[in-house]
Amino acid sequence: MKIKYLILSLFLISSYVLLHAQEEHLIGANCTSIMVGKKASADGSVITSHTCDSKYRTWITMEPAADHEAGTMHKVYKGTMHTESPKSMENVTLAGEIPEASHTYAYMNTAYPCMNEKQLAIGESTFSGPDTLVNENGMFLIEELERIVLQRCDNARDAILLIGELIKKYGYGDGGEGLTFADKHEVWQMEILGEGPDKIGGVWAAQRVPDDEVAVSCNVPRIGQLQKNNPNYFLCSDNIEKVAKKYGLWDGKEPFVWYKAFTSDYAKGKNFLEREWYIFNELAPSLHLSLEADELPFSIKPEQKVGVEKIMELLRANYEGSILDQTQNLLCEVTKRDENGVHYTDTVVCPNANPWMTGTERALYNYLKPGTVTFYRGVAMSWCSYSTIIQCRSWLPDEIGGLCWLGIENPGQSPRIPVYAGQTQMPQGFEICGHARYNENAVLWQYRKANKLAQVQWGRTKELVLGNIKRYENKAFEELPALEKKAQTLLQNGDKAGAQRLLNQYCSDFAGATRQTWKEMENKFWEMFWIGF
Repeated sequence: MKIKYLILSLFLISSYVLLHAQEEHLIGANCTSIMVGKKASADGSVITSHTCDSKYRTWITMEPAADHEAGTMHKVYKGTMHTESPKSMENVTLAGEIPEASHTYAYMNTAYPCMNEKQLAIGESTFSGPDTLVNENGMFLIEELERIVLQRCDNARDAILLIGELIKKYGYGDGGEGLTFADKHEVWQMEILGEGPDKIGGVWAAQRVPDDEVAVSCNVPRIGQLQKNNPNYFLCSDNIEKVAKKYGLWDGKEPFVWYKAFTSDYAKGKNFLEREWYIFNELAPSLHLSLEADELPFSIKPEQKVGVEKIMELLRANYEGSILDQTQNLLCEVTKRDENGVHYTDTVVCPNANPWMTGTERALYNYLKPGTVTFYRGVAMSWCSYSTIIQCRSWLPDEIGGLCWLGIENPGQSPRIPVYAGQTQMPQGFEICGHARYNENAVLWQYRKANKLAQVQWGRTKELVLGNIKRYENKAFEELPALEKKAQTLLQNGDKAGAQRLLNQYCSDFAGATRQTWKEMENKFWEMFWIGF
């Protein structure tokens, strides 16, 4: 009996240590952004994306454009990403005020604001960087910078330069952050850090993705050597080397490399990890990029034009079938029948294996047989709050040219809802964040329940889930051209309000249909698991 207790105790201790180690490993490992230049995309659109991977608010609104009188001040807040509704202000503090613009654009207000009425779109990916550069007295957190540039800018370059001006004057109070900016013509990646605890300011660099290439940002600084004499492809603050040298991040002798100076523990000194490697290899396998390489290129030319469908597929990725597949050793024997009705035994991945195993599950498998499961941080995570894929299309009016493919909850299990830049409201249920408590009216729970049940027996449920995801993708691809044509006609006839109503109603109907399907799947899974899990 004592031996049993000892074994159990050792297992619990080892599980705790393993889980703690994994937590430490994943600090700063939230959010993925894929960028596509206009000549690399299948239809000529410029694309950016974002998986908001953590417990950030899931209420979403369409904020209207506004005119402001001279002397009006804009309030800058901290803590807005964790509120329960648009009107709630729990744990929100006023960081300061800046002069308001005379006119501000309408924008899509996600936790990290993501798209405005002028087809300026933003993705985000935290890379943390050195703690020594953080200055909590800086006015701006990253989400507030995103909000202001969406209100005031209609292109990526202006957005980048405005952020540089704002943090120089008012200070940057966040950790290392990567922003990906897309407009109707270009897509850029910008990386920002503080200037140190004794200095109100910040350091930043931005690099343009060539029009015929694709880039990825996954919680690792990606910019390499500075190209200060190439403003068409590179923009930066003027204090980078000075700050890096002051804090011992660069010796002043070796060539200055941004990602080496401003790296974090998660990055392991490299400019890529699993996600960057996997996505690049999916798009350009002939490059034979190695996971063991010291460095990957900032961007790559895909072997085929990249459609929005491919980005959706990549944001669902968890390496299943690859060398990084976490489930590859979780095997069991099953009895099957051949075409003649003869029984035979086959070895398959266990139906209860899934790429979103908790740390406790991994600890159990590795306790039973060490080395069974090796954790790799996938693209689609079960702790995702929402995700966006945004197309900017220069040949269409802004109201329909800006198209956000919105997913709520796990991007590997949830459908994509088309949201247009010209919409004035979101469907019912998007006004409530679902994280604070269980709430059937919150859109998060209308997908979460089926998704979490599906993970229990993913081998049995994934065909149905992925089939429904694909069905709604195809529905949108088939219906949107006619919708956009009708909206464009209304706009050309001066009926902007009519176009807005059309877009609002389509989004509401589409979202409602997906929520009904996910409710039906939830019921189906309860029937499927009536004996037990």
